[in-house]
Amino acid sequence: MLKPLAEKNWNYSTAAHLLNRAGFGGTPVEIQKLADLGPDKAVAFLIDYEKIPDATTNPEWAKPDPARAEKFRAAQNASPEEKRKLQQEEQQLQRRHMMELRGWWLARMAKGPRPFQEKMVLFWHGHFATSVEKVRSAYFMWRQNELFRRLATGNWQQLLTEAGKDPAMLVWLDQAQSRKDHPNENFAREVMELFALGEGHYTEKDITEGARALTGWSLDRANEKYVYRPRAHDDGEKTFLGRTGNLNGDDVIAQIVAQPQAARFITAKLWNYFAGQYPTDEMNTALAAVFRANGNNFKPFLRVMFRSEEFYRAPVVRNQVKSPVQWLVGSVRVLECDLPPTLVSWGMTRQLGQDLFAPPNVKGWDGGVTWITTNTLLTRYNDAQALVEGTLPPLGAGDFAGKPGGAGGEKAMKMLQRVRMGGVDVEKILTPEERADKAAIVASLERRLLQSPLKGEQEKALREFLGSKTKLNNADILTAIRLMMSTPEYQVT
Repeated sequence: MLKPLAEKNWNYSTAAHLLNRAGFGGTPVEIQKLADLGPDKAVAFLIDYEKIPDATTNPEWAKPDPARAEKFRAAQNASPEEKRKLQQEEQQLQRRHMMELRGWWLARMAKGPRPFQEKMVLFWHGHFATSVEKVRSAYFMWRQNELFRRLATGNWQQLLTEAGKDPAMLVWLDQAQSRKDHPNENFAREVMELFALGEGHYTEKDITEGARALTGWSLDRANEKYVYRPRAHDDGEKTFLGRTGNLNGDDVIAQIVAQPQAARFITAKLWNYFAGQYPTDEMNTALAAVFRANGNNFKPFLRVMFRSEEFYRAPVVRNQVKSPVQWLVGSVRVLECDLPPTLVSWGMTRQLGQDLFAPPNVKGWDGGVTWITTNTLLTRYNDAQALVEGTLPPLGAGDFAGKPGGAGGEKAMKMLQRVRMGGVDVEKILTPEERADKAAIVASLERRLLQSPLKGEQEKALREFLGSKTKLNNADILTAIRLMMSTPEYQVT
């Protein structure tokens, strides 16, 4: 089990599968580059991303803001009218910053040099599922996003510990309010149920004792950072997952990671994220063994996973429904077009069911086939037309209203009137020879968009459309691209 894929079986199709899953897809040139590298170097090229320079700059506001805490203190003594005004100003500021943050991250995914790193950040965002709707701080959300980027393929215990001490998480799961006389159990419960063990692998007593041990982990709101408050910590004896003593938060995380189930839980979730299905018990045992043997470090585990024969077997290839972010970012990458303006990109992904920085609940997005409904499928087709032709998708004021990270319904719609979309440059992605040959157009688009032939009915419809044209122009080719993006095959990867 987990035997490396033989060099002779490495080709354009396997390279495309790797790039689709360990990134957001790519152009035929990028896929061929991976194919030419061979499996070992192709995997290394993606996962050893720290060797690739990334010149992305942080948002200007992405730093602690002492003035914000001072503003909050001043509001306590303000009149009701002044307090209302200060709150409105703060809400507007956070909305603007959150919109910038969404655009900043989407641009990293769509155009950045480290697609695998961003794919891991997206995984951890869904795994730890923290929402700006409660956190209400763009700086905290950016800081958590950077934490996931810094430790994307690092150590499991370190990531769990730092995620628990992260300001956004301290607010999201109310750990900042936990005191020895009133321990809050939210983080103690979720770190076991959702983050590291799963239901059935701990008791209610473990939650109670874990919450006691975690007291003291708190938030310095003035300096916008984690702080340990010893006077808030319960220093009595506790028994947590079989370990007894004056345990603290770090002890809790260490004891969780020490459980054999912790490795099985996270490796199963990673296999599902990248392979599109949960592993069998036998496969999960093998995955967890590799993870444990490498000191609970993710990078060596992922290297083995991406090199394994199992990852390239038929049931795994093209079996995963693209998430809204994967659909949008992947489309931009393979079509070599511009990412739509942030407001439009946010509207698209939100309509499709994935609002970055605002997952639906503490469990995150369900993913898989839940991404596809009658409404979202039609929206994908409309968005495909918008991307390809450079037109605005059908977004209404209701798509922007009522979200702390939003832009406000009617105001957003007015902003959209000034938005310009680029569309696809046919001459950039097809050679003159290909554009002059209908069969070559179909073959080239299949290779670029699907890396496999269209199924019978879809191919027939596309060829009939092209065949009805006596002389093709660029608009006809754009329609052909849109039609291919509206097939069931394009919705999976």
